[in-house]
Order: sequence, then structure tokens, then C-alpha cells
Amino acid sequence: MNTLKKTNSIDKLSFTQKVWCACSLIPKGKVSTYQELARFLGQPNSFRAVGNALNKNLDIPGIPCHRVINSSGELGGYVLGVKKKIALLNQEGIQIEKNHILNLNKVLITAKELKQVYRAVAKID
Repeated sequence: MNTLKKTNSIDKLSFTQKVWCACSLIPKGKVSTYQELARFLGQPNSFRAVGNALNKNLDIPGIPCHRVINSSGELGGYVLGVKKKIALLNQEGIQIEKNHILNLNKVLITAKELKQVYRAVAKID
């Protein structure tokens, strides 16, 4: 989000930076998917590239990549390990069973919702 504040637009950023900004829009207590982030960025088939970009995240506390999961509701990977991802999501009130998000429909933030958050943040800055 710091990058978004500096530029007030993600249009001028590299793909990786765009992914990080998009990820920063996911609020605590919510998750999104690699595919929803790709849709938000206007590249719906780039979900693997989204995962690769998140794997390069150097600002773990600032860019909450632990909030990004597989479309099936499965947790997927995390640079600090799946146990850490589970702990972080549990701290935010996300319920997990057998590496799957419970009540996914209640905690999933879609590309459309991310666009609404983005518009609100861009207006504030």
C-alpha cells in the first residue's frame, strides 16, 4: 500500500508491484485468491504469476500475502511456511480445517470488491 500511496495509481507499477498493492487491499479477517487478484489486475489467466510475485514479497508484515489462497479454499503456500500462515489467519478470525478455509463465501473478497476498496483508498490519498 505504501507504493500505492506514493503513486496514487497502480497503473505505473511493474506487475509484481501491482500484485503487492492488490494484496495490500485485502483487509484483516478476509482472504482472496490468486485468481481474484489476477482478475483485479485485469489479467485473469495470470494467477500463477500472481503467486510468483507474492513469493518475492520482501515486506511480509506490510504486504499480507498470507491472506491469498487457492480458488478451492485450500491455503496454498507461504514463504514462512503453512503453519505460520494458519497462525496468522487464525489471529485474524479465519477458521481453517485440514488446510482449507471454512465459510469461504463469508471471508472471500472478490476482484469486484477489491476494486471498490481500491477506489476508496485512491480517493483518500
